[in-house]
Amino acid sequence: MARWKNVDWVIGGRSKKESDYPACDSQASLAILMDIRDELQTLNRVFQCKNFLAIPRVLAQIRRNTTKKRRARK
Repeated sequence: MARWKNVDWVIGGRSKKESDYPACDSQASLAILMDIRDELQTLNRVFQCKNFLAIPRVLAQIRRNTTKKRRARK
């Protein structure tokens, strides 16, 4: 099967034969599921990235370095 990524599907508008609609519909559904799978795989790669995982530590370090020091009481 051919792989169509990021395609704008027109269901029922290309052919006037009613027998063509289910095939087009199933191809569009399958292509949409493959696009969703690609996006989920991309998100998984991002979430496992060392830079992404280090964000909370970096933010805490920025907070520590940018807070004002307390004045000593006399």
